[in-house]
Order: sequence, then C-alpha cells, then structure tokens
Amino acid sequence: MTSNKTSLIAGALAICISAMLWGLDGIVLTPQLYNLDIGLVVFVLHALPFLIMNLFLFKQYRLLKQFSGKEFLYLFLIALMGGAIGTLAIVKALFLVEFRFLTIVVLLQKLQPVFAIILAAVLLREKLQKNFLLWASIAIVAGYFLTFGFKLPDFQTGSKTVLAAAYSLLAAFSFGSATVLSKGVLHKVTFQAATFYRYGFTTFIMLLFVLATGTIGGIADATPRNWIIFLIITFTTGSGAIFLYYYGLRKVKAMVATICELCFPLSAVVFDYIFHGRILSPVQWASAAVMLLAIVRLSLGGKTEPANQVKSD
Repeated sequence: MTSNKTSLIAGALAICISAMLWGLDGIVLTPQLYNLDIGLVVFVLHALPFLIMNLFLFKQYRLLKQFSGKEFLYLFLIALMGGAIGTLAIVKALFLVEFRFLTIVVLLQKLQPVFAIILAAVLLREKLQKNFLLWASIAIVAGYFLTFGFKLPDFQTGSKTVLAAAYSLLAAFSFGSATVLSKGVLHKVTFQAATFYRYGFTTFIMLLFVLATGTIGGIADATPRNWIIFLIITFTTGSGAIFLYYYGLRKVKAMVATICELCFPLSAVVFDYIFHGRILSPVQWASAAVMLLAIVRLSLGGKTEPANQVKSD
C-alpha cells in the first residue's frame, strides 16, 4: 500500500472516529449534565479544555502581537457564534427533550451546511451552486418530517419538541456562521491556534455570561459524576475530537471529509438505540435519509471549503 493511500485511510478514519465521538456526546454524555445550569455547562465545557490546552499550546500566546484588529474580531465572532451561542442552543435542545428525541435534535443540527452556504453567498459574495434552492428546500422539508412526521406541530399541550427543534436550528445557524467567519482567519493561522483561541475566547464570553446571570455559584452543585462526564468530554468528544478531526482534514479532500462526517448522525441513531432503546419511525428514517442526501449534495457542490471549518463541539 502506498504512503498516499495510507495517509488517506488514516485521515478518513480520524474523521469518522471524531464524528462518532460527537454522536456519542450528543446522545450519551452531554444529556448527563441536565442537573446543572445550561450556561454553566457550556462554560465548563470550554474552560476545562482551554486550561489543559495551556499546558502544551502556551506558545500560541505569542500570536497575540501579530493579530490585526480584523483577525481579533473574526476570532471573537467565531467563539461567540460557534462556541457560545451555538453550544448554548444545542445543549438547551438536548436538555429540553429529556432523553427523548435526542436523535432528532442531533440530526437537525446537520442542517448547518444550508445556513453556511447561504451566509457565504450573502457575506462573502460566493456564488450559489446550481440547484441550491432545490436541495436546500428538500433538506428543510425533510427536517420537518423528521421532527414531526405526518403530524402538525403541537403548540398547545406544552410539548417541548417544537422548542427543541427551534434551538437545534439556531445551533445549526450559529455553527454555520462560524464556518463562514472562519474563512477570514484560517488561511492565516494554524488549526491549533484557531482551536486554542476559539476555546479561549469562548471561555471568556461564557465567564462573563455566568457572572452576569449569577449562575457561577452553581458549580458547587456539580456532582462527582458531573465532573467525570466533563473530563470524559474534554479528552474525547470535546477538544480531543476536534484535534482528531483536523488531523484527518489535513490528509483528505473536502469531498471525502463530507462523506466521513455522515458517521456523526448515523452513530447518533445507533447510540440512541443502544443506550435508550429509541428508534426512529419509518417516516423519520426516510426523512433522515433524504435530508442527509440533500446535505451531501449541497456540501459537495458548494464553493465553501469544509476543510477550513471551525468545527462545533
């Protein structure tokens, strides 16, 4: 086997593993923190990895003298959208469903490329690919049937499904925004530096948030089990998966990465069945398949380069 093929396989495997870890996070790990305030959870999920990163990435602080005002702004906005708002939204969605419909929440987040392509066209003046409206519409309609099946949304009985779906879409929009914004800096800084400052800025933003909301004191309510989950996420599905993901992106083409990332929603379905005994209905299975097919078509046909993304947690 040639070195190029070996490198390709290693890269694809790294992306698949990182994607499966994100599926595990959304279905099994993060929901275990439901007893804590959402803002506090997001703060710790960024602060703990950032503190650990300082042990081996402390030399990245030297870049502070080199960043322009525009680069500082982009890094801050990436942290705000992809780190703070996006993570707050997806964690809120996971907590709302109370271990039910976790697969739906995770799958809806995969609509991220739709928002990323739209924002790239608006903010970066990138030309929309042929048939974008067709495939984007198919993805959104399929997302509706994935969430509600053939039923109308229930706004009257206190159902949290509608609200959870809304938060999932907000997360997709936020992560899509971070993807577009990342194009402004990732051609100038390494992925290690981008990840380091993304976590650093998000930690700062969320620290201000928990101080302003008075929820910082809730850290005393964290149980030993909570801290174990935090540490597992830190070294596996959090920063660990992000570094593994970027390792893979250095070795494979964007088209291969897009296909490998399908391990994320597929693993979510499997983990939800294994740990919670839940499985999608036939119409939801069909809707999920159609939605993911549409997203793949959008991603492979888009002008935006997925390899330059700042990935969501």
